[in-house]
Amino acid sequence: MVVNWNRRELLRACLASLARQTGVEFETIVVDNGSADGSAEMAEREFGRRVIRNTENRGFCAANNQGIAAARGEFIALLNNDAEAEPGWLAALLRACSGRADVGMAASKVLVWEDPGRIDKVGHLIFPDGQNRGRGSGTEDRGQYDREEEVLWPDGCAAMYRKEMLERIGGFDEEFFAYGDDAELGLRARIAGWKCVYTPQAVVRHHRGSTLGKDSVRRLELIERNRLLLALKLFPWSLLWLNPVYFAARVVAGFAAARRGEGDTAHFPGLRGKWAMAGALIRGDLEALRLAPRMLRKRADIRRIRRLTPGEVRRLILSHRLSLREVA
Repeated sequence: MVVNWNRRELLRACLASLARQTGVEFETIVVDNGSADGSAEMAEREFGRRVIRNTENRGFCAANNQGIAAARGEFIALLNNDAEAEPGWLAALLRACSGRADVGMAASKVLVWEDPGRIDKVGHLIFPDGQNRGRGSGTEDRGQYDREEEVLWPDGCAAMYRKEMLERIGGFDEEFFAYGDDAELGLRARIAGWKCVYTPQAVVRHHRGSTLGKDSVRRLELIERNRLLLALKLFPWSLLWLNPVYFAARVVAGFAAARRGEGDTAHFPGLRGKWAMAGALIRGDLEALRLAPRMLRKRADIRRIRRLTPGEVRRLILSHRLSLREVA
């Protein structure tokens, strides 16, 4: 399944990579979020794909839920429109999920499209304030991630989910709109007792930050808002009370990275750029506070699917923790 919004040429390359998949039978569903560049028409005309057309941009979460509802398979694979899969990608993910009833998710080896010798993500890690990012992100691919293993959850850029799991725990939380949504779904699934396996044979190349751009203040707002919503909804209280402390530590580490010209701050140069970043973070926090009552009500609903105790959730998060240097 591919969600698209105004990225016709990227979508064409993505669909071409899916057309080259071998060793597995599958259907491709494109959910188009009201594109004005002819993306939907191209998918139908050139690839004969099934396209669900929205009249507006409903966001990554709602569009994925539409595709999940329409899909007929036992497993649902997601591929970003700015990603291209190697021919054995789908078959490798299916092998990772098959034969283990407790495996509800499979993660891909995602490489940087422009530099395929560099890791984009191989599963996910999380910082105890809710900020999360790809495991191994930015590191050189030296074979250190070439074994199949359990990881925290997959990146929604290139992932497989067991449909039975999604039917039991629900799909993407549509209030997240975009960014951090795969983390919320993944952690919710882990709380419900499902596991995630990473397989290095499922290889994808990804254009990083092509949806809104790495210098987008809206992207920063959503990331900041959603890391708080994630914590409010799913974190045990023992971690939630410490959220401001962990956040402050991350901000200090971010400033240190900025002085070295590293991290997200490098995409917002100069004093004006730093003020833009600060404004985005504040707006994200205010939006999260507005949505907090709704998240707390959803938090209460988690009892229905819970299999891990709060202590087990805390240990799970801390055992897959990003270091301060990594998160900065």
